Amino acid sequence: MKRKFFLLFVITAFACVTNSLAQNAFSFDDLMKVRRVSDPQTSPDGTQIAFVVGTVDMAANKVINQIYVADLEKPDRPARQITEVSASSSSPRWSPDGKRIAYVAGGQIWIMEPDGGGKRKISDISTGASNPVWSPDGRMIAFSSDVYPDCQDDECNRRRDEEAEKNPVKAIVTDRLLFRHWNEWRDKKRTHVFIIPAAGGTAIDLTPGDYDSPPYAAASGVDYAFSPDSAEIAILRNPDKVEAISTNSDIYLVRVADKTSRNITEANRGYDIAPQFTADGRYLIYRSQATEGFEADRWRLMRYDRRTSETIELTRGFDQQVDEFVVSPDSRTIYFAAGLRGRSRIFTVPVEPDFRLRSATFVSALEKLKNQSGSLSSLSISASGQTLAFIGNSMDRPSEVFVLDLRNGSAKNISNINASLRLNRAEDFEWTGALGKKIHGFLLKPVDFDPNRKYPLIVLIHGGPQGAWMDNWGYRWNPQVFANAGYIVFMPNPRGSTTYGQQFVNEISGDWGGKAFIDIKNGVASVLRLPFIDRSRIGAAGASYGGYMIDWILGHNDDPRFRFKALVSHAGVYNLESMAASTEELWFVRWEFKGMPWENRALYERWSPNRFVNRFNTPTLVTAGELDYRVPVDQSIQLFTGLQLKGVDSKLIIFPDEGHWILKPQNSRFWYSNVLEWFRTRL
Repeated sequence: MKRKFFLLFVITAFACVTNSLAQNAFSFDDLMKVRRVSDPQTSPDGTQIAFVVGTVDMAANKVINQIYVADLEKPDRPARQITEVSASSSSPRWSPDGKRIAYVAGGQIWIMEPDGGGKRKISDISTGASNPVWSPDGRMIAFSSDVYPDCQDDECNRRRDEEAEKNPVKAIVTDRLLFRHWNEWRDKKRTHVFIIPAAGGTAIDLTPGDYDSPPYAAASGVDYAFSPDSAEIAILRNPDKVEAISTNSDIYLVRVADKTSRNITEANRGYDIAPQFTADGRYLIYRSQATEGFEADRWRLMRYDRRTSETIELTRGFDQQVDEFVVSPDSRTIYFAAGLRGRSRIFTVPVEPDFRLRSATFVSALEKLKNQSGSLSSLSISASGQTLAFIGNSMDRPSEVFVLDLRNGSAKNISNINASLRLNRAEDFEWTGALGKKIHGFLLKPVDFDPNRKYPLIVLIHGGPQGAWMDNWGYRWNPQVFANAGYIVFMPNPRGSTTYGQQFVNEISGDWGGKAFIDIKNGVASVLRLPFIDRSRIGAAGASYGGYMIDWILGHNDDPRFRFKALVSHAGVYNLESMAASTEELWFVRWEFKGMPWENRALYERWSPNRFVNRFNTPTLVTAGELDYRVPVDQSIQLFTGLQLKGVDSKLIIFPDEGHWILKPQNSRFWYSNVLEWFRTRL
């Protein structure tokens, strides 16, 4: 049966956001003025939306978050801020009766009324509390906290923290792998799920033991959920002994009364995450990957029947990644977000498909507006089942909260926080890559684009490698900042990119500098045919795998059709053998290179950029965060050492207080300034 994909939302309001920025080009300072809208939460009756707005405080070098509430019954009234300006507040969650909002402030769980009144702190746990989830009966709130696994109470945790602070010896001691992750050491504490009475009181650890719940490598946000009768809570745990080589996070059902638990996904060796119960209590819906050790496998929607213990896939035949989902309160429909050719859309699938129909896929939706741009995320559905809230954005429109009326299909922007940007839309661009495969990406022009001028080209290469340039808004590597500094920006999605089907994703593994490199080069050659590109002024920049590709280009900048004139490598993988020995998620390198270096040395040697240092001659800026444990900083130092010893024009910038990403506003300004100056003076 022919597959039908219908896009599920009306985005008229989204597409009509006012563009009225002054004639000045969009700069980093303008980017920092954009307020960061996130985490929409519908009230149970669907009449109000709580959401978070982040504002950059450049002097304080941080983003301050506040909670706002929009009244859907008073559309002419602006959303109102209901938390204080003095400190950040986040994670608003409505109580089941809609009379209270739980949220996080100062590392603790608080409760307030929807108008911001009656604020009171309900948790006082020394290790902090985050990610609140109400029990359906409104009596309890679950949250997560990082604790010492051998501590039985908070007094023990408090004492251990105080002793560690006072002890002049700061040695890190571990007897297991995965002792650090992203930018933090994980050698002492574990993440556990707690419950606390909504009225306040003593927090109870529901997941005691020497393991993480959820496993921090698998976490997709809030990965625990109460059953409709509030008697059980679904949590995640990785039962494998060596966590650093395992993607086996399982879902356990824990009885709140006595903490007894049972593993319901033991048969699957891949990730099982994001559990949600249907309102009638019969099913548990969750996301899952089938392939052990492969973190970029297709995310599927699964349904576990609590009566029969039967598990089935709901999205069979749907060849895209299910990114997130919500279940309708009538327990009949699942709404989920998935990427499709560089854009994120909303789809539906029945909770109980009629598999007798032998349909290729039961995924469907309704297309309400053609030619829309942008991406959608952060789904939230009201208990009434009438209102679906989400974040909508695109490369030319920052995030806003939109609501879809599920009765009539109308959608509107209800936050209106950022409504004054005059920016160009990203243009779709397609070309022929390796082996004749059609490849897709985006092209972005400056606001004052003149087709009669010649512009330098900057190629931005995404990380992952199983990621993608999406038509969405971001603050790291924002393409508008590059474009409006006077460049045409090309963002290719080569082999390995998501949103183009799982086979396309799979083709990067074991072939890092192969077909993907040809895809990118052919894309650049195609862009150069445009009459407004100055083919003598081509630069490229990338981070993580994108940085790897920059390092690879350094040793292979010999395409007869063009030459890259300047490069920027951020947190790039340079020496595959040392990378495999020092990165923390070892399942990644084991999958990508079919084992560790001593198991498959030939593949590591074939694709390692450091083996081609004798060919380096392109000016290169190297940047990295010293707290990066994903691509450790020594990768960038090794690259810079090779460049310097070869006499190549190069500079190294290391941020001692940053990890894989440059996040602090002042550091971000310094990074953007140096990157743009590097291209300005060398292109």
